[in-house]
Amino acid sequence: MAQVKVLKDGAVQSTEVDTSAFGPRVLGRTLKDAVVMYEANLRQGTAKAKGRSEVNGPNKKLWPQKHTGRARMGTPKSPLWRGGGVIFGPVPRDYSFHMPVRARRVALRTALLSKFTDGEVAIAEGFPSDKPSTKALVALLGKLGMERSVLIVTDGVDRNLGLSARNLPGVDVRRACDVNARDVLVRRHLVVTPQAMESLKQRVELAPPRLETKEG
Repeated sequence: MAQVKVLKDGAVQSTEVDTSAFGPRVLGRTLKDAVVMYEANLRQGTAKAKGRSEVNGPNKKLWPQKHTGRARMGTPKSPLWRGGGVIFGPVPRDYSFHMPVRARRVALRTALLSKFTDGEVAIAEGFPSDKPSTKALVALLGKLGMERSVLIVTDGVDRNLGLSARNLPGVDVRRACDVNARDVLVRRHLVVTPQAMESLKQRVELAPPRLETKEG
C-alpha cells in the first residue's frame, strides 16, 4: 500500500492505493538498463568530421622528400596541419538498440513502483476539457503541490490538455499506452487520471506463474 494524493471536485485528499500490481520491489539494474536504452534511442548520431580524403586542398607534396633538412611531409590535408583532416573523427552512426518486450514492461512497472514508494503520485480529475486553459491547469497542479517537473498520464488523447500544458516547462503529457520508464523517471511527480491508473495496472500486470505437470 502507498499513500497518494487524490484531487476530485476541487478538493485534495490522501488515500491508500494497492501497489501489488507493480511488483514487490524496485529493480534498479533493470531500470538503469531501460533508461540507457531510451536515451540511446533518442540520439541522432549525426556527428561528422572530415578525414584527410574529404578535406578540400591540393594533393601536391609540400617540399621534396630528401635533402631539405626538414621532416618529410605530404599534402596540407594531413591531420598534422591546421585545416587538415581529423584522425578517427566521428561519423554518422545508429546508437539505437532494443531490450526484450518483457524487460521493458518490468522496467515500467518498477519505475511506477518507485514513484509510489517515494510518495510522488497523484490521481486527479477535472483537467481543462471545454477549451485549452494553461491557467486552469497551473491552478490544478498547484493544489497538488506539483507545479514543476510533472508527468500527466491520460487514458486517451486529450487535445485540450495537451494544448494547455505545451507552454509549461517541465510538464509532459502522455497516454497510458505510450508511457515508458524514462518518461516516468525524467519528471519528479506523476499525475494520472483514474482511467489511466487502471490502464497502467493492466499494462504492467504481473503474469501468473506457469504450472508444470508431469505426465505418466
